[in-house]
Amino acid sequence: MLFRWAFLAIFFSITLSGCSGTMTYPNSPNFNKQTARFQHPKGDLHNKSFADLFKFFSAYFTRESDERESAGFPVVLSSKSNLATFKENLMWVGHSTLLLNHSGLTIMTDPQFSGKASPFSFMGPKRVTSSPLKIADLPQIDLVVISHNHYDHLDEASIREIAKTQLSVEFLVPLGLKSLLEEWGAKNVTELDWWQQVQRKGVTIQPTPVQHWSKRKFFDRNKTLWSGWMIQWSDFAFYFAGDAGYSSDFKETVEKLGNPDLAAIPIGAYEPRDFMKSAHINPEEAVRVFSDLGAKYAIGIHWGTFKLTLEPMNEPPKRLKKALKAAGVDGKTFRALKHGEMWPEVLPN
Repeated sequence: MLFRWAFLAIFFSITLSGCSGTMTYPNSPNFNKQTARFQHPKGDLHNKSFADLFKFFSAYFTRESDERESAGFPVVLSSKSNLATFKENLMWVGHSTLLLNHSGLTIMTDPQFSGKASPFSFMGPKRVTSSPLKIADLPQIDLVVISHNHYDHLDEASIREIAKTQLSVEFLVPLGLKSLLEEWGAKNVTELDWWQQVQRKGVTIQPTPVQHWSKRKFFDRNKTLWSGWMIQWSDFAFYFAGDAGYSSDFKETVEKLGNPDLAAIPIGAYEPRDFMKSAHINPEEAVRVFSDLGAKYAIGIHWGTFKLTLEPMNEPPKRLKKALKAAGVDGKTFRALKHGEMWPEVLPN
């Protein structure tokens, strides 16, 4: 118990730190020159007080046991040999990490292969479901897209190993993260603002606004941007929400860019609701996002890998099924896969 409260004290000192730094982005409409921070149009809705944080972490460290924290979830393992033929396919690796190949382009989202989602190797949210594959066994990856800098989405050890083993990979990141990835050994990093397009192998890729926030260390709250991503081939579009609270951003994305064929939508880390609502959607809201996007298919992400919040770890997919049924949506079109499970049917024939 003393160890837990020591972590709590350290975490508070990081979370409640002020904001400083020299990097500014005066040309970005999403950068507030007065505060020198990036800002969602609705403001920083997840800027919690000490009392809010104390209440949440007191509940987190004194929560009832969750059997899935020890047992984890079933994993579909992959090896170097069967990944060598990973074509026209989608795999949920775990949490927000996806592997997608279409028309000769292979993309990975938010690679997180470590045992902790924390700035500390000795404490913090631990991985409770093992990775279905090793970084060394990955096929050639063309692009890695990063949604934001939180530790469960941007993992230093994973980035360093991918940069060493995938010599031709390019990292696409929101504004402010390029220098950090270069520090970790990444050679080819492109940082982008919301709606800013790049073309790779005839595919249009761009970050999109979502309601979230960023923070990684002392004094850097919202010093870097966060984003969803839209990736559009001529015959297929993939939307990766990253991490988000429910907002009108999803409808705006469709208005500007059209409907995706496939969407990766978070379904976990949502309780207690009053604390998490501004930054994390729940399964019922995920179904609303699916409707807002007008996607043909969706995969539920951001659950079952790390114990981050207070809901039981096996609850998100159960609530998703109920929410889909209540909304009259075919459960075969919005799925929560097993770790390592593939879903090639979502790709064009």
